[in-house]
Amino acid sequence: MPPKRRLGALRGRSAKESEQISLFDMTPVETSLKAVMPLRVEIADARGRIGEFKTLVGQFHYLGYGRSVGECMRYLVRSRDGTPLACLMFGSSAWRCAPRDKFIGWSDEERRSKLYLTTNNTRFLILPNARIPHLASHVLSLISRRISQDWQTKYGHPLHILETFVERDRFRGVCYRAANWLRVGETAGRGRDDIDRTASLPIKDVYLYPLRKKYRQLLCSKRGNE
Repeated sequence: MPPKRRLGALRGRSAKESEQISLFDMTPVETSLKAVMPLRVEIADARGRIGEFKTLVGQFHYLGYGRSVGECMRYLVRSRDGTPLACLMFGSSAWRCAPRDKFIGWSDEERRSKLYLTTNNTRFLILPNARIPHLASHVLSLISRRISQDWQTKYGHPLHILETFVERDRFRGVCYRAANWLRVGETAGRGRDDIDRTASLPIKDVYLYPLRKKYRQLLCSKRGNE
């Protein structure tokens, strides 16, 4: 996704993070996708690259880094020569999402018991100096092919479907559609704490990416964790 529109100082940034930002080479990478392939996909976990990941997303994503609750996977994508190009973070899926739940065919009981077999792409950043046609959709395709196995290795269970919410006033979701994600509807513009149904939040398009052909059977049956 594009960088946040105005790059200001990060609140609460540590001295170490500030120093790290100054070391990033933001020279424009204007080339073809073929010229940077094969891309290197790294899991940005606490043992290695999490600091770099947090700093990049914190500075260049319009929502900042934020925090993920529950199971989470972070990816740092580099060119073949090691230049950072993209960051992605996946975390807990929305507790309720009418378009998603209808598309899957979930009852409330099935959703409660099977939600852990899905994940939400909460952050997707293409670094602002990476001006490479088709990079975003290619990155999404790379991640979709490996994330279930990565999740199995880290948490002991696979994933059957990916979801994301695209703020329609800000983005068009082109890269998700190009990577074969399905637009299944839109949010109602209310948050999970909107008890009185009076909150006004940005409308977001809901996109899903099934990882298994029989995802409906797996997410709506007692055998969903197989």
